[in-house]
Amino acid sequence: MKKPNIIFIFSDQQRWDTMGCYGQKLPVTPNLDAIASEGVRFENAFTCQPVCGPARAALQTGKWATETGCYVNGIALAQNEKTMAHYLSDCGYEVGYIGKWHLASNDRNGTEDFREHPVPMERRGGYRDFWIASDVLEFTSHSYDGHMFDADGNKRVFPEGRFRADAQGDFIIDYLSSRDLKKPFFLFTSFIEPHHQNDHNRYEGPHGSREKFKDFAVPGDLAGTEGDWRENYPDYLGCCNAIDANVGRIVALLKRRGIYENTLIIYTSDHGTHFRTRNKEYKRACHDSCLRIPFIVRGPGFTGGNVCDGLVSLLDATPTVLGAAGVQKPSVMRGEDLSALVQGTTAWRDMVYAEISEDHVGRTIRTKKWKYEIWVKSDKPWSGNHAGGEVYHEYHLYDLENDPHERKNLVREHAYASVRTALAEAITQCIVSAGGKAPVIRNADAL
Repeated sequence: MKKPNIIFIFSDQQRWDTMGCYGQKLPVTPNLDAIASEGVRFENAFTCQPVCGPARAALQTGKWATETGCYVNGIALAQNEKTMAHYLSDCGYEVGYIGKWHLASNDRNGTEDFREHPVPMERRGGYRDFWIASDVLEFTSHSYDGHMFDADGNKRVFPEGRFRADAQGDFIIDYLSSRDLKKPFFLFTSFIEPHHQNDHNRYEGPHGSREKFKDFAVPGDLAGTEGDWRENYPDYLGCCNAIDANVGRIVALLKRRGIYENTLIIYTSDHGTHFRTRNKEYKRACHDSCLRIPFIVRGPGFTGGNVCDGLVSLLDATPTVLGAAGVQKPSVMRGEDLSALVQGTTAWRDMVYAEISEDHVGRTIRTKKWKYEIWVKSDKPWSGNHAGGEVYHEYHLYDLENDPHERKNLVREHAYASVRTALAEAITQCIVSAGGKAPVIRNADAL
């Protein structure tokens, strides 16, 4: 049987509830909703690290961010790490990358800074056949201007007046149009949308977004809070809508080329956003607004418009890609091939685990009922030991069945002492299985 083509479409900072298939009432994602209606939608999908670089390092390698050493932004992926691109290239795939990379620079110590410069070949994680990218795309572009770099280090400037997601879509269409199809291809394309524009300190959608999406329903976790969602949410949805339009272009081209049915399309995001309602910025928190992500797959083995409610991690995407290419999951990879969940061929986990960095050093687990987080107390969290700690304190406990929007932190409630004890044991097992040492976990009252 001919191996499928694989297109991995990755957004940045996108909440799951921006998509119609997850309950969004406005027409934000009609093309992605159509893919979900033909493929498989994962209802309960979560990132393994709610910040850009660490999530990307984990996704590309299938390992925890602390295992890769990329546990905060600004640490380059080690050149000896094997990524999805390496595995697929070894089994006959053409491998290409378009978009935001965020794994090349060691900018925290002032060396090897490629944030505004071309990423050299040895820093591209094995994507050796095709490359148009910026290491940190928000540093080389804005919503309506900017550039990426091609494989030879030449600037690929966005056309004047072209929205950034559409300019990236043009690169994708050019790539897909020019394949001779003698080999199966694996294209990883990473949009920066709907990430906020750092230097403008706001979200920037296509022109007209504020009017087009002004009548949004306020998500339950944001209702009645401060934050900056009131002025930003329409533009945020506009960014998601722009990605969706380009997904529509991709699907249409695959159909015209007669390769749609034999192409696996995976769509997900690195993390969500809480619009400055949980800390001083947008992510780096244990709440579902940060951790929960959209996750849909359509193609060979993922059909029928099914919905899976098992607890899924971003780390599951990596062995899923390899499995589609006929590559057995390496022992170093922490996730599981999602085809096993879809087919019901194996018992599935009852919790997901995530590491949190920068805002604080945290570790969290989520079941369908409980959210539990522990953290390392520090006055300087951004410079702390994000690889882990020896002593943690209980930080958050939420009853998700009765408090789905995580409004009431129960971590100091004595009535939940036995629950906290059980969850502390569970999170300790997760930390150890992720390569860490069993920590001392102190009661929240000990702070």
